[in-house]
Amino acid sequence: MLETKELTVRFGGHVAVNAVSCAFAPGTLTAIVGPNGAGKTTYFNLMSGQLKASSGSVWLGGRDLSGLSASARTRAGLGRAFQLTNLFPNLSVQENVRLAVQATREGAHWRGLNLWSIWSDHRSLVARADEILEVVALQAKAQMPVASLPHGDQRKLEVALLMALESQVFMFDEPTAGMSTDEAPVILNLIRQLKRDKSKTILLVEHKMDVVRELADRIIVLHNGSLVADGEPAAVIASPIVQQAYLGVNPDATPATAQSV
Repeated sequence: MLETKELTVRFGGHVAVNAVSCAFAPGTLTAIVGPNGAGKTTYFNLMSGQLKASSGSVWLGGRDLSGLSASARTRAGLGRAFQLTNLFPNLSVQENVRLAVQATREGAHWRGLNLWSIWSDHRSLVARADEILEVVALQAKAQMPVASLPHGDQRKLEVALLMALESQVFMFDEPTAGMSTDEAPVILNLIRQLKRDKSKTILLVEHKMDVVRELADRIIVLHNGSLVADGEPAAVIASPIVQQAYLGVNPDATPATAQSV
């Protein structure tokens, strides 16, 4: 289980995330929603270690991650995808995934200067990379440099890296941002595949409410850095505070008016 306890960050006099306590269980996809500036990405950054919290803590499987760097949290099982892809653009698609696979095995399988062992391990790493590329439908582009991939394929590759790192938690920050209408369903299908593994925890920041309604088992709502709603999607979306703060709907409006917003 991933959990934040009283997680807070201040920038000068501004409290961007305000004492947010929340737990996320394996086998669930939680959507984090809220208006622009609500603190959603900042909350992600605090959990994954890109930002240092002013106070509070982050826990994974009973282990306090608060003092760990972003890379150490990744090794602990927190996998983070960004609004902008975070890849090695001059390496091939396969090399990007192979390096991620190697990172999970580093120190466990490399055995000094035994050349046969090194070659055997290298083949094993490449084979695992190819398996993952098959899952994300990128095997045909394995030898292409990442810089030559369209944006949609780069997003797919980022999911492949999280799979290669054997993450326990998958954190997606607006995964369809910048995608065309043809590209977006591909990444959403990958998230659906990840949901089938009930040992994984998935967090999703997403503005598109149709995506949230379809994928989320649970919605939490941030507003002005505070957690203001938490529950099943239908109940949270229908709550007055979400209708006002997130959807911009007057809770006293007629159903026809509310539906049109």
